[in-house]
Amino acid sequence: MSRSWERSRGRHRPGRRSGPRSLRHRSITLHRRTLAKLLAVGVVVAALAAGGATAFASDSVRDAIASNLSGVGKGLGAGSDSPSDGDSSSGDEQADVPPVLTASPLAGATGVKPRDAVRTTVTSGELRDVALTNTDGDAVKGELAPDGRTWSVSEPLGYDATYRWSGSWVRPDGTVTPLTGQFGTVDPARTARASMNIRDGATVGVGAPVIITFDRDLSAKAKADVERALSVRTSKQVEGAWAWLPDTADGSRVHYRPRTYWPANTTVTVDAPLYGLDLGDAGYPAKDLSSTFTVGRSQIVKADAQSHQLVVVRDGKTVSTYDASYGKESDPRRVTRSGTHVVMSKSQKVLMTNRDYGYVDLPQYWAVRISNNGEFIHANPASTSSQGNSNVTHGCVNLSTKNARAYFDTAIFGDPVEVTGTTEKLSAADGDIYDWAITWADWKSMSALARAS
Repeated sequence: MSRSWERSRGRHRPGRRSGPRSLRHRSITLHRRTLAKLLAVGVVVAALAAGGATAFASDSVRDAIASNLSGVGKGLGAGSDSPSDGDSSSGDEQADVPPVLTASPLAGATGVKPRDAVRTTVTSGELRDVALTNTDGDAVKGELAPDGRTWSVSEPLGYDATYRWSGSWVRPDGTVTPLTGQFGTVDPARTARASMNIRDGATVGVGAPVIITFDRDLSAKAKADVERALSVRTSKQVEGAWAWLPDTADGSRVHYRPRTYWPANTTVTVDAPLYGLDLGDAGYPAKDLSSTFTVGRSQIVKADAQSHQLVVVRDGKTVSTYDASYGKESDPRRVTRSGTHVVMSKSQKVLMTNRDYGYVDLPQYWAVRISNNGEFIHANPASTSSQGNSNVTHGCVNLSTKNARAYFDTAIFGDPVEVTGTTEKLSAADGDIYDWAITWADWKSMSALARAS
């Protein structure tokens, strides 16, 4: 120990000579023993503070603490400049530190969350054949650390289940202690269902958003916890972000979109490990979600209401130009919304109703939905004479039957449809997918993590 530390304890005073060498040696030995005792107490206290069940190779917790505190008290006797008689042996400089086994959670614990940290650890020796099993005998996946002293669960536990430890702790002296104890997991009062819009193996357009919806409203904290768990991996470099759109009557929803359109021919993997997350009043999710899909060719529709045409651009080249008629500008309720829509779905036949304008269940064919406010690109023979020269529709984009079918055959979910030249803008009032109508700065501000920071 340094001389400066000893001066602070009154061992060396200016102008006073040190004692004999043996006394100095005993003084140094005293401090080493004191620190070793303190270390022993620290090990015990740390094990208890870790929140796990604790076992000692020999003494009970009480005896281990009492023994070490007693030793520390002797070493720090008031004003003592030398150890007690017969305490000069250097072989006694290290205090015995009891080996410790800890397990988390505590034996007998209940209400453990499926994603809580579950592990068992020893301070010496090694763990062997560790297993954590439920009452059906199914083993939980886990990993043993390289030093053989910590075994940790590597997958979420089940709801409303009891788990038991087994295996053994082999101490340095060869003593074998079996691992025992059990605990129970939380039994959720309610569960939340979540779903993802893009199925595994799908091919989508370059404007496709990833949408995860919940059947319950989530709190700000729950949204942040969910977002932390989400991940998106892509085969090509993509800058993207999650944004929570306003809750609907159906529940909460979070969307992911790139800053610009997805690169064509990109593989995307979305992982949503939601099972076991505590969503507060919304409950616990019933399952994880995952999807690996492909962004296909780049097909973008340029829909210019002023030119009365619809142009299809595929992989940067114009492949089709169709005469079209858009919504009638003299009636704000009939104006086709300007902005970037995306193809949402398509059907060979759709029954359209607008009682205010006098039609109910009117069949329309080769219909491609581009918003939830009733906008489609579809065939309408009744407006053929206006297609290419005037806008007369109720908000849809009308094509001839031949052209509508030709376009229908090429459209897939997520294809952007960029409408320009009208007086009304696409907005949240127009349905579920208005992602591309939001600026990138605003989009990033809609992250639950951005709002929490």
